Amino acid sequence: MVGYPSGMTKVTGTAILPIHNHLTETTVLPIIQLMDHICKQTVNSRISGQSGYSLFELVIVIVIISILATVTLKSLKSSVEVARVSETKAELDRLATAIAGDPKLVTAGVRTSFGYVGDVGALPPNLEALISNPGGYATWDGPYLRDEFYNSTSASAYSFTIDAWGAPYSYTGSVTINSSGGGSNITRAIANSGAELLSNNLHLTITDSDGSPPGNSYKDSVRVIVTYPDGSGSYSTPVSFPASDGSVQVDSLPIGSHLVQLVYLPTNDTIVHRATINPGQDYYAEIRYFEDVW
Repeated sequence: MVGYPSGMTKVTGTAILPIHNHLTETTVLPIIQLMDHICKQTVNSRISGQSGYSLFELVIVIVIISILATVTLKSLKSSVEVARVSETKAELDRLATAIAGDPKLVTAGVRTSFGYVGDVGALPPNLEALISNPGGYATWDGPYLRDEFYNSTSASAYSFTIDAWGAPYSYTGSVTINSSGGGSNITRAIANSGAELLSNNLHLTITDSDGSPPGNSYKDSVRVIVTYPDGSGSYSTPVSFPASDGSVQVDSLPIGSHLVQLVYLPTNDTIVHRATINPGQDYYAEIRYFEDVW
């Protein structure tokens, strides 16, 4: 599940952010002190009968402050835009991880996170499907991220479906998510193609304990069953038989960790194996029976 980092707040309207430029407190404070001094000096001068600052001098100070204020507002606007771009890119990354998993989550050298696609076997039809089961799917195991800012009684959209400018992300079940709220497109690719996520191949070589393949005599005695999500909320369980050299290939597998069962029919002995399918990579494994079965 992907959530917002601690302390991050969704910014969709006007934001007040720190200004990291040359207009610091050391720049503005002397001007304020000067104005205060001018006012006090003018009052004191009036009381004592001395002449104070001239109107020209006051106008100069006011002009300087106006220029500083204008520059500050422009700098503030620029800082807000930079923050919105950074926030939107970070959110696009979280959405991509929710859809296709996090490749950095690994246990014993094997990837363990495949997101929505790994559970369902298809790309989500929309972003809302990441936190709400799109069709009563038995394989859906979300939510795949948190939306801490959505209140169904008062909000019109999930906050993760809109960018930092308040514009909805463009996503229609493809491998890209697009933000255009800032006036230019920010695009996050989930994968290079849909085939990388949904159409990978599994290759197995089956032998017995001494490394012998089944040959023509025994190739029909081993049933290979691969179980994987079919993209519609259920599972596909195609059955294959090895060639005489023990090779088996199963095509068009989505990413994820899939159950593989090898059943030796004469005795019904079964080997259970897990095949981890990564994006755009074929899976290879050699599986041996513990006995000399042929």
